[in-house]
Amino acid sequence: MDSSRQPKQANLNREPKRSQNQSNTPPQKDAYARLLSQHCSTKFSLYLEQYAKDTLFQKDGNGPSALPKAQSDKLNIPQRKRDKVPNDFSDSSDFSPSSMKGKGEESSLSLYMEKLSTRSTQQDCERKQGLSDRQRRGKRRDTTTSQDGDIESGEELVSLKPNDSKKHQKQQQQQKKNKESKETDSFVGHPQSPKKASTGSGQEPEKMIKSKKKNLSKHPEEERSREGTLKSGVESQMSRPKSPHGKDRKLQQSRASSANSPADKSKNKGGRGSKKQVFESYMTSEEVSHGLKRGELIQGQLRINPKKYHDGFIPSPDDTRDIFLDGIVARNRALNGDIVVVQILPREQWKVVRSDTDCDGASESENQRDNMASTAKKKAQRTPRPDVTVADQCSDHDELINKVQSTTLTDTGEALEDPSTPRSNGEILQKTAKVVYIVEKKHSRAVTGFLKFLPDKPFAMFSPVDHRVPRINVLLADCPEDFSSRPGDYTNTLFICRITNWAADSNFAEGKLAKTLGQAGEIEPETEGILTEYDVDFSEFSDEVLDCLPKNLPWTIPPEEMRKRRDLRKECIFTIDPATARDLDDALSCKQLPDGNFEVGVHIADVSYFVGEDNALDSIASQRATSVYMVQKVIPMLPRLLCEELCSLNPLTDRLTFSVIWNITPEGKILSEWFGRTVIRSCVKLSYDHAQSMIEAPEKMFSTEELPPVDPEHPIDEIHQAVLNLHTIAKNLRAQRFAGGALRLDQLKLSFTLDKETMMPQGCYVYQYRDSNKLVEELMLLANIATAHHIHRKFPELALLRRHPPPKAKMVDELQELCDQLGIDIDLSSAGALHKSLNTTLGDDEYSTARKEVLTHMCSRPMQMALYFCSGVLKQEQFFKHYALNVPLYTHFTSPIRRYADIIVHRLLASSLNCGPNLGLSTEEVQKQASHCNDRKTVSKRVQELSSELFFGVFVKDCGPLDSEAMVMGVLDQSFDVLVLRYGVQKRIYCKSVAGLESFRHHKVGKKSELTLVWTPEDPEKPPVEQVISIFTLVEVQLKADSAPMKYSAVLKRPEENAS
Repeated sequence: MDSSRQPKQANLNREPKRSQNQSNTPPQKDAYARLLSQHCSTKFSLYLEQYAKDTLFQKDGNGPSALPKAQSDKLNIPQRKRDKVPNDFSDSSDFSPSSMKGKGEESSLSLYMEKLSTRSTQQDCERKQGLSDRQRRGKRRDTTTSQDGDIESGEELVSLKPNDSKKHQKQQQQQKKNKESKETDSFVGHPQSPKKASTGSGQEPEKMIKSKKKNLSKHPEEERSREGTLKSGVESQMSRPKSPHGKDRKLQQSRASSANSPADKSKNKGGRGSKKQVFESYMTSEEVSHGLKRGELIQGQLRINPKKYHDGFIPSPDDTRDIFLDGIVARNRALNGDIVVVQILPREQWKVVRSDTDCDGASESENQRDNMASTAKKKAQRTPRPDVTVADQCSDHDELINKVQSTTLTDTGEALEDPSTPRSNGEILQKTAKVVYIVEKKHSRAVTGFLKFLPDKPFAMFSPVDHRVPRINVLLADCPEDFSSRPGDYTNTLFICRITNWAADSNFAEGKLAKTLGQAGEIEPETEGILTEYDVDFSEFSDEVLDCLPKNLPWTIPPEEMRKRRDLRKECIFTIDPATARDLDDALSCKQLPDGNFEVGVHIADVSYFVGEDNALDSIASQRATSVYMVQKVIPMLPRLLCEELCSLNPLTDRLTFSVIWNITPEGKILSEWFGRTVIRSCVKLSYDHAQSMIEAPEKMFSTEELPPVDPEHPIDEIHQAVLNLHTIAKNLRAQRFAGGALRLDQLKLSFTLDKETMMPQGCYVYQYRDSNKLVEELMLLANIATAHHIHRKFPELALLRRHPPPKAKMVDELQELCDQLGIDIDLSSAGALHKSLNTTLGDDEYSTARKEVLTHMCSRPMQMALYFCSGVLKQEQFFKHYALNVPLYTHFTSPIRRYADIIVHRLLASSLNCGPNLGLSTEEVQKQASHCNDRKTVSKRVQELSSELFFGVFVKDCGPLDSEAMVMGVLDQSFDVLVLRYGVQKRIYCKSVAGLESFRHHKVGKKSELTLVWTPEDPEKPPVEQVISIFTLVEVQLKADSAPMKYSAVLKRPEENAS
């Protein structure tokens, strides 16, 4: 019953089995290959015309018209793929129903040649009946989901046996008859039952179906993964650019005046070797400036969906739904993360979506169903084009067209309703736009990937692993010396390529190889690739930077500096950090006063003493902006001499610090506050485990053997009591914070145990957030809040603060509606109300924690990122607020070793206390640095996530398969997401890949989405077993390594196994 997974394996292992002829043109696997302009090569066009003439006499023949061997060798089409050319030439004008009559058995390439030579007057009409690009796509390596194949989008092909084609054909005809009587519960797919597969097209000519099914049945594994044999080099230019959505594409083709679609130009000119404008020219900076001022243009950061790389978005200025960018042409050479200026397209070209949650690409076959309003009616009235994809398309594909027709276009010529108002059937119009200018190229333009050899070409094709990046032409002179003669040696070699140019008349970028990383699938090459791709500077610090460090080592604090500071070296001060930490930013103290109150101190490394303004050290620190933490290493912001020695608050050593000290009651009420530069001597370096042991055993007498080295000046019992007192105060502070309306959204975090020699993962576990972590967190928060108020009071125009905007209101409303339908009593009206709901409404059984994690994930989706900003830039103080903490002012003061923002805050603090120079930055310069810190913090977080994914992929490969319970956290129409409880990872399970599944159907009422899986019975005499998948459903999964390096899948187990 594992037939549905066989094509995947076959695809991944296909390379070694290919002939020499094939090895020269490996199948290309990214979206850009499907978006090429029509053949531009004059030489190739002439060849095609001559071939068309030579083959015209075969038009009335019945036998298959195969390519002559000599010609096919020139084209470099492998014999077993020659009959699959329709997928590569699948523009509507080339293979429309009218052009296929009487030619069902004829060679598809011959038909293309005939069309090329005749160019009938029907062309303009017929080309609008194109396949959706999604149906044409092959499987892709997904860089973020560890799931091979963009199966969620519905384009994965089902393996058909040769004798199934007639049955399938009958089923199609039956579907045509039943087309008008669709059920709301749409049958989405039958992964194991090709006889029941629905193509969504009921009018395909019989012979065409037969020939296509025959082709598909021969090599289903190739159909799943290939983008077409003719997609690179000369051959690649035979395929026209396509919009990501079949129906949206038709609109794009009609946009000659507004979108300058390359498809239009290539069709009109016929591809006679002239270079065609693929992308619009950018506006001038003056035009952009005027357009922004007049409100005609919008600026924002481009986000490209990693799972559906055709879908781009920028935030809407009115903070409602994101603005949609439909495909590569609309993105106009901008890459993920770039700051762009866009022009909103006319209203009739906006995207129709089902709900707010679909506006960011949440639903799979929504990409098939998305319709631009202006084209929906025409499409509904037109004969459907033959559908070469035999995967089961969602049957409400046509249902939605009818809905759009009836609800959007009832009175053509009249204005549509307000797009922000959902229609009665829940549909919404989403604005669409095109990029007219790139303000800032935030993307590094560096990418990891693989080189592919192109015969008779002066360049090689670089295929990025990240499919959001175009494929890149790299001159052979820039490739390894023996690449041309031995390209097979480099099949599994990971390279880094930098884009140097991307012309407006080319679908491909141009670039240069920056480095050969090593073999794909190995941790160090993959890690270096991640760092380079995200532009993380991991180079050694220059001599100029190192010259800024103290020279006389071992360094001691100068006596004159001692005299300027408050001496706290005799106090009981200690650090609490992760056991492996080497950059110790912060230390704590707690001394009981005679009146029963406490003197509590937070002491932070005084990095600004060592990092002066405007020198080489300051410059590199400001550029790096943050340390980057990966599983096996840290890329430090500062040289290790500072990070791990001179600034690090190591035990039993005199260190310079910035301190904030409070007098505080046991209940957590602050009586007084003091800021100043100090000197401390930490008496012990405690780990979180040590502190936790002390908290859990308040009466225990700890021996010296149970703890790290301790300063004899301070007995262990004194340290233990200080930890207990801090724990009591922290609990009270925390209770006050949450009672005052704060929110914490805990996400599961995966940690690893590594082999000390190989640094390979030996084990993994979900990190436990315990009382010792909370103790430190509360005091750091208190110090940051106190510092924010202090520097804002002293420097209202210069303070570097941190704000957290409230969640997006539309998404919150959607979530509230979903929770109401799920019967979850949750209050999303404020941060505090949400926190209270998360901790009280999910039951107290063994799975309540899992339900909380799932709900936390759902609640995190509407949340926005916290941001650094300069107080002088935002004039209204209500925008300074930190939503999650529910405080009016907040900043970062407590980690200057690893965050540059904290260094600026330290300089402001020193200046305010007259113990340091004035900050040499203007309001605009502080804001610029704040923005840069925001960017690098986002990058650092993403790199950390990718490192964790990388190591877990290795762990699954080395130690798997791994079994675990999982809880469903999201349901789409052809797949569902699960939280794997044992490991805290999230995975998507695609119904069409589930072995043993007879069929599945999707049902949605309001916001509640549900899948019913129908399992083939193990005992043929028993009825099929149904399994309902909805949010919070508990399932059993097995994590198994894929053939692709570092990738793994979650395999759903049969429900019978769940019960056993």
